[in-house]
Amino acid sequence: MGSGYTERHLKPLTHPTEPQGKIKTRITGRSLLLGVLLIPVNVYWMTLVEVKYYSLDGSCLPLFIQPVFIMFVCVVANLVLKRIAPRQMLQQGELLAIYIMVAISCTFAGHDTMQNMFGSIAHPFRFATEENEWQTLFFRYLPAWLTVSDAQSLQGFYEGEATFYTNHNFTVWTKPLLFWGLFFLIMMFMMLCINTLVRKRWAEQEKLAYPIIQLPLGLSEDGGISLLKNRMMWIGFSIAVFIGVINGIHYLFPQFPEIPYIKRTAVFRDIFTDRPWNVIRGTRISVYPFAVGLAFFLPLDLSFSCWFFFVVRLAEFVIGAALGTRYFPALNEQAYGAWIALFLLAVWVTRRHLTEVMKKVFGFNSRLDDSDEPMPYRAAFLGILGSLVALGIFASIAGMSLWVAGVFFGVYFLLSFAITRVRAELGTPHEIYYVNPHDMLATVGGTRQFDTSSLTIMSLFYWFNRGYRNHPMPNQIEAFKLAESTGMGNRRLWMAMLIAIIVGILVTFWANLDITFRNGAVAKAGGFKGWVGRESFSRLQRWLHNPTEPNVIGIGFMGIGALLTFVMMYMRMHFLWWPFHPAGYALAISFAMDYFWFAFFVAWFLKLMILRHGGLRLHRKVAPLFLGLILGDYVIGSIWAIIGPSFGLRTYKIFI
Repeated sequence: MGSGYTERHLKPLTHPTEPQGKIKTRITGRSLLLGVLLIPVNVYWMTLVEVKYYSLDGSCLPLFIQPVFIMFVCVVANLVLKRIAPRQMLQQGELLAIYIMVAISCTFAGHDTMQNMFGSIAHPFRFATEENEWQTLFFRYLPAWLTVSDAQSLQGFYEGEATFYTNHNFTVWTKPLLFWGLFFLIMMFMMLCINTLVRKRWAEQEKLAYPIIQLPLGLSEDGGISLLKNRMMWIGFSIAVFIGVINGIHYLFPQFPEIPYIKRTAVFRDIFTDRPWNVIRGTRISVYPFAVGLAFFLPLDLSFSCWFFFVVRLAEFVIGAALGTRYFPALNEQAYGAWIALFLLAVWVTRRHLTEVMKKVFGFNSRLDDSDEPMPYRAAFLGILGSLVALGIFASIAGMSLWVAGVFFGVYFLLSFAITRVRAELGTPHEIYYVNPHDMLATVGGTRQFDTSSLTIMSLFYWFNRGYRNHPMPNQIEAFKLAESTGMGNRRLWMAMLIAIIVGILVTFWANLDITFRNGAVAKAGGFKGWVGRESFSRLQRWLHNPTEPNVIGIGFMGIGALLTFVMMYMRMHFLWWPFHPAGYALAISFAMDYFWFAFFVAWFLKLMILRHGGLRLHRKVAPLFLGLILGDYVIGSIWAIIGPSFGLRTYKIFI
């Protein structure tokens, strides 16, 4: 880790051809128009391959696949325009505006948001039986204006071979979708307001690395021409494409050879067969090219911590099995404490800036200038207050006690803030499954403390809390960083993002209903999130049948997780030799590293060797190769995701 100690204090590495200083770019009318026109294409494509074919998990990654591919197509079009009509080429600001608008739409169309919603708001009325007693237990607490109970419409929705385009279906679905759309729009606006308050501190003062923007920024520079001229990029691109082609053909024709270990491979299945080692038999090794590329741009101490604490997690499982304990290692509870600690640390390092913001809000003398912010600080602060009131009213009318709604949304935005900080600083995947307000409240307070109506609405909110892979808030802050890096103008970008949010929500509703009525949520739609409904309401059933008291042991493990996070941050701030990053611990114990840990190990080792033997000069020289790994993997994955639906096939996917 020797090279990593020095690297921690260097200016974050960006794309090697990043311009020195800001270059004035702008968002034009044609880029807004192109963005609006491409959103339906992107959303329908994403919904088709994820809901019906389950052949490209583009929204599961911190850097979405489809927007990068669409941007790549625009850059290729630029190469053509350069020859026939150079004045019509899309400039950097236009390319980034299109990319941002398309990426924002992915935050609604992806796995962990509205795909889940469609699997939740209709599920209880379709799958209630005498055995599960759902109708007796909680049906009276389900708001009719937020759910779909019409048997005829649900038959077409779940069985397929039907059409959404009838007056009956349109009437049945319009009202709940209108209210859910308004609900999500309020949350998006509140996230924009929060990001407005912290943007300057994180981007301009702390100069956080924002690793996820490396590829979009490099791909947009000089209309995309500069990166495409880089030979190292094409080497990485070719490696990823070659792997994707070979393994893609193998997927369709199994007799064709494949390149192993690229996707999840359980190499320990035949090695660890005896107790207690058999608990880690299912551990998989994967070397996704895009994951190696993304991890290369992380700080060394973070990439090291991610895979190291994953190995520690495996050791905890073995120890727990050897001791025969029922509760240890309580990873979920450790993760609760770790993410709460990360939130508190994020607020602590931003405290002086937030103090100045509050001075500005209340009219006191402040050295902060908010003229270049997406909106004035006072408007953003009032927007946060107004959004909280609106969410409270929404939840209260739905049937949730006001104090429960306050705690629930408090925890949700706490996690959102922590995730956004981790993404801005470190850029890692944040698949924090089962770290959500529902389970945290059940652990700390016990379900006996909550009334049945509140528990029911809490379960109805599970669809946007099961996982946070395509969480909107980190994508918003990265969009503002792109604007700050290129001089696009935050206020013009804010309007483009607002347009993308509204169009994205509406198009997502249409795409899900069209595809699901055609194919059936439990028929041909292999990727549809029906199991989200089962998780939501089966857990509610358990809560109501077996109310729980506060989990003292779980609270203790939460404390351990928080304490370890604080200790690691303290050591990291005071000792240069300290090799562990607290975010790596939080990510590794909350299941974000299950798919990526070995790819992170490979990237960490390669970067360590490059820095140790070639220094920053070699690092900057080879950085485009790793951008090429990401771009090539995304391009070949997207091509397979076009071939598959075109021929009605499920094709190779580059992830999972």
